Amino acid sequence: MNFLICLLLGFGIAFTGSIVPSFLNLTVVKFSLKSGKKAAFYLIGGFATVLFFQANIGAYLSSILMKNSEYITLIQKIGTGILVLLSINFFRLHFNLNKKIKKEKAQKSKAYFYGLGMSLLNTFAIPFYFTTISILIGLELFEYSYANSFYFSIGSTVGSFSLYSIYAIVADRIEHKLTNIATKMDLILGCLTGFVALLNIAFLLYK
Repeated sequence: MNFLICLLLGFGIAFTGSIVPSFLNLTVVKFSLKSGKKAAFYLIGGFATVLFFQANIGAYLSSILMKNSEYITLIQKIGTGILVLLSINFFRLHFNLNKKIKKEKAQKSKAYFYGLGMSLLNTFAIPFYFTTISILIGLELFEYSYANSFYFSIGSTVGSFSLYSIYAIVADRIEHKLTNIATKMDLILGCLTGFVALLNIAFLLYK
């Protein structure tokens, strides 16, 4: 498969997926405002490093699903559990919004490692890549191989880094708007993931 296609697919999916307000976006904005843009870029570098491996894991899991249909039920159960946890987490974020977050100025030398830690807490990344790559494989737009997964992950890393960098650069202009959108987004995502989880539970019980 053409490596350029894999790069572009990874870039496009990661870029568009990162547009949705999340705690990573908000962290970038707040970090840029409190510690400066340079420190924010180190933070984003930490994000991107973890996202590279998360994209690889998502691609690998999707290839197993498409080649071994007997694992579908097991993966559905695991996916349902993840959706339930995500739904609980989104509702928790929504109902804790009124609590003021303590802001501390981080040193540039620690920003990268802080980004690594924050990105590891992003439990939505692997299910996101797993789902999108499975769709691409089903549409015959992506053929899994170690090389293609590597190229896709590079593209997704660059896409995420690019989008988060934009957030860091325009942080002072979008902080208030992004926070307001994120406030509603947590509730919406909580409802959506909860609804899909209930549908999956019903399907597993009655199939």
